[in-house]
Amino acid sequence: MTLSSTSPIRRMGQDGNHYFFGYYNKSNWNSNGRRLLANQVPWRDAYLTPDLVAKVGYFDLTKGNEFKVIGETTTWNWQMGCQLQWIGSQNQTRAIYNVRTNDSVSRYPYFASEIVDLDSGERRRLPLPVYVAAPDGQWALSVDYRRLYVTHETIGYPCDRFRPDLENCPSDDGIMYMNLETGAIELAVSYTDLAAFHPCESMRKAIHWVSHIEINPSATRVLFLHRWTERVKDETCFLHRLVTMNPDGSDLRLLECSDHPLPQLKEDFDPAKVGTFDYEKSEWQISHPLWRADHEIIVWGPHNGDIHYHLYEDRDGGNIAVVGDGVLIENGHMTYSPVNPRWLLSDTYPDSTTHERVLFLYDMDTGKRHDLGSFYADPSLSKENRCDLHPRWRPDGLEVCIDSVHEHDRNMYIIDVADVVAL
Repeated sequence: MTLSSTSPIRRMGQDGNHYFFGYYNKSNWNSNGRRLLANQVPWRDAYLTPDLVAKVGYFDLTKGNEFKVIGETTTWNWQMGCQLQWIGSQNQTRAIYNVRTNDSVSRYPYFASEIVDLDSGERRRLPLPVYVAAPDGQWALSVDYRRLYVTHETIGYPCDRFRPDLENCPSDDGIMYMNLETGAIELAVSYTDLAAFHPCESMRKAIHWVSHIEINPSATRVLFLHRWTERVKDETCFLHRLVTMNPDGSDLRLLECSDHPLPQLKEDFDPAKVGTFDYEKSEWQISHPLWRADHEIIVWGPHNGDIHYHLYEDRDGGNIAVVGDGVLIENGHMTYSPVNPRWLLSDTYPDSTTHERVLFLYDMDTGKRHDLGSFYADPSLSKENRCDLHPRWRPDGLEVCIDSVHEHDRNMYIIDVADVVAL
């Protein structure tokens, strides 16, 4: 591992367990920066089954980084964890995460979510698993993780005891809206709705799903990726669209579509010969979208035949600008500083030869990239069990947190970026 001299780094877990948070899209620090959410497991690498338990908790940054357990779950994956996240944007004492139940007749059988107050210990069960909670803490959006386990196993939850028989494009499933106070649920947009919205011929025989659902800062708009395929076991056959809508599913807008011919659908195509990260580096990939502001979205994807980091304006016919042309040349997990949108935080996927991943800050004002470190990724980890850096900001924009296996253990690291963002 190599690090720039201006970026001090410290490891969180020191007790022989393995720690990770998951995705890049949610800060695991609470609003005052004193608690850091995390998942604790006894293994660096394990094939997920419905009985594997992860402990859910937080590092108390005021008490020697002591890890405090708030619950357990068997509803998690290596990429997104259990969707652990803070509720609300101020005075964050409550967290929500997904759990497994014995309820076979619920809207999404056997899956639910739980809100825990870290101060009082009070907890409350909600009827749906959570994908993302609104910044105001009033509502959340949900999907069927059984569908994700079938279509995109890396971000689904193992469900071996109830192999689902899923329709390709149902009218009664899609993105669900859930009131976090009452638990009331309703369907915001269905797969039938999405397939009828600017339809493509390639959708007709395909199975559909959504992922990367994100709510804008004012909780007035939602972005997501609509994906479909006829060949779920081969990610290079996934087709993608970037779509936005109102929280109730109205005012759908298509910002980008990467529908394209798929030679991989030929019977002699061997998906086993596709590298672990070939899908992430595809020239057709649309991935990792996130709101920069209420009406701006940063995403990696193609537009007019070229793939870049692109900044989209959320309106029909809105402006689309390339970010970091010639500097940001590969896919990453990108977020803007919560206090200064001059700074874009991101990473790279492992180099195919060195297996190193680079963490960096990109200066939107100067066009300069500041590398923060290079981290080894064990190539023996599978696609489902890999450990991406998934960098996340502290709310004050002075530190970032990553997951990494560069010291063999799966662990979380905090990196001080105060000197860089002070430039």
